[in-house]
Amino acid sequence: MRTDVSGRIDLSGGITPATTRVMNLSQFLTQAARRLGDDTGLVWGDTTWTWAQVEARSAAIAAALVADFGVQKGDRILVQSANCNQMFEAMFACWRVGAIWVPANYRQSPDEVAWLAGSSQARGLICGAAFADHARACADQVDFTISIGAADFGSDYDALTDRHMGSAPSPVDVQRDDPCWFFFTSGTTGKPKAAVLTHGQMAFVATNHMCDLMPDSGPDDASIVVAPLSHGAGVHQLAQVAKGVKTILPPGERFDPATIWALVEKWRVTNAFTVPTIVKMLVEHPAVDLHDHSSLRYVIYAGAPMYRADQITALQKLGPVLAQYFGLGEVTGNITVLPPAQHFTDERMRIGTCGFARTGMQVQIQDAAGAEVALGGTGEICVIGPAVFAGYFNNPDANAKAFRNGWFLTGDLGHMDADGYVYLTGRASDMYISGGSNIYPREIEEKLLLHPQVSECAILGVPDPLWGEVGLAVVVPVPGADAAQIDVVGWLSGQVAKYKLPKVVVFWEALPKSGYGKITKKLIHEELVRRGELPGQG
Repeated sequence: MRTDVSGRIDLSGGITPATTRVMNLSQFLTQAARRLGDDTGLVWGDTTWTWAQVEARSAAIAAALVADFGVQKGDRILVQSANCNQMFEAMFACWRVGAIWVPANYRQSPDEVAWLAGSSQARGLICGAAFADHARACADQVDFTISIGAADFGSDYDALTDRHMGSAPSPVDVQRDDPCWFFFTSGTTGKPKAAVLTHGQMAFVATNHMCDLMPDSGPDDASIVVAPLSHGAGVHQLAQVAKGVKTILPPGERFDPATIWALVEKWRVTNAFTVPTIVKMLVEHPAVDLHDHSSLRYVIYAGAPMYRADQITALQKLGPVLAQYFGLGEVTGNITVLPPAQHFTDERMRIGTCGFARTGMQVQIQDAAGAEVALGGTGEICVIGPAVFAGYFNNPDANAKAFRNGWFLTGDLGHMDADGYVYLTGRASDMYISGGSNIYPREIEEKLLLHPQVSECAILGVPDPLWGEVGLAVVVPVPGADAAQIDVVGWLSGQVAKYKLPKVVVFWEALPKSGYGKITKKLIHEELVRRGELPGQG
C-alpha cells in the first residue's frame, strides 16, 4: 500500500491521477479568435467571416441553446444539414455548453434520420430548411427544432444568433472521457452505430492530424472542404481551427470539380481532405488544367485505399502532395499514415500500403484468437492508443465484438511488412471462399484497374453450386471505350492465380457510391439484385 503526495491511499501500486479534466474543444475556436480575430476564418460561397465573427456567432447560438431550450451537459443535439457556416458554428456551440454534437449524413431519408434521433436519444434537432420532411419525421423524437434558413418549422437559427449576439457562456468543464460527438458509422453491415468520441480523444486527434498529416500548417494556409462536415471532413476541420487555418466551404450541395479548382486558385488553398473517388474525379476533370493549383501542399485521402492507377494520375497532375491515412470513424482516421514523401510513381512505391502507425498509436495484425501473426501473414488489423473511441452508445453487444484484450478490432484484413508498413487486403466481409481458398478482391481489383480502358471496377464473391463462391467483376469502361473490346479475364490471366480469376463480368456506366463518396460492396450487391444480374437470383 502506498500514499501519494496528496495523502490519498493508492491501492493499485501505481499513481492516482490528480485530475482527468481536459480542455473543452470549443476553446480551439476561442483561441483562434483571440490570436487571429480580424483574419478570415471561414468562407462559404461569396460570404466570409473573420475568426472573431465565427466565435461570436458560435457563442451566441450556444447561449440560445441554454437560455431558450435549457440544453445541459450531456444532451444530444442532432444535426441534419448540408455543409454551411451554421453547421460549422453549431459544432463548437454544442461543445461549449457540454452538449454532444450528433451530425447525420444529410443524404439519408427522413425515416433513417428519425431512427438516428431515437437511437441517440437526441434532445434537439438543428435542421436545414431544405429538409422539412426530416424535421417532421423527427418531431416526436426531440424537444425542440432549430431551422437553418427560412422554414415553416422550428426556431430560426440566425434569429436566435442575432438575439443572443454578445453573449458568451463560459465553456462547461469537461473530463477526458466526456462525450463530445456521436460519430455514426456508415452502416454498411446494418443499422448505423453511434461511436462515442470524447473531448480528450479529439484533442489528441487534432494534434495528431497536424503532427502526421500537415506538420507545417498555420494561419497563412487555407483548407477546402470537399466532403460532409458530419464525418471525416469535420474531424479534419477541427484540426484546421486548432492551427488557425481558414476553411473554405464550396457553395451548393452538388460536387462540382470546376468550382473546387476555381476556389483552390482564388484562395490559394494549401490542403484538402477527401476520399479516393473524389480525388479521381478532381484530377480527371478538365478544370484541373485551367486553374492554378500550385499552392496545394497536401491532398489527404482516406476512407478507402487509392488504387495504384489513380495514385499515378493524381501525382502526375498535382505533384507530390498526396497523403493517405487509414482509420475507421471509431478511431477518427488515426491508425496509419503514408505521407507525401512516400508516394512515388515509380518502383520505389510500396504498392498497396496504407502507411505505418500514426504517432502515439500501435497497430498489430492478429489472428482470430487474438495472437499476433507473423510478418507478412494476413489477419485482422487491430489498434490501441488515445485515438480509439470510448465505445458504441447504448450497444453492449457491439462493444463486446469490437474489443479484445483492449485492442479495437477494425474488421479490416491486411498484413504488415518487416518495416512496419501495413497493407490492406480488404474488409473481412469482402473476402470470399472459392473451392476452399480465401480470395481477397482488392489484389485483383488493383491489377484490373491498370487496364487502360477500365475506369472503375469492383469484385465480389457470389454463390456458385460447384465452388461455393466465385468472383463477379463489375467493370466501368473509360469514356468512349467499347466494353465488348475489354477482355477482363485475358488481362488478368498470368497476373493472378487461375482460381482468383472472376467467373462473371458485367459492365456498368458507373459504380454506386455511398453518401460519403465511397464504393461499397453492399451497394454494388444491391444494384446487382436490382438489375437482375446476380447469378442464381431467379
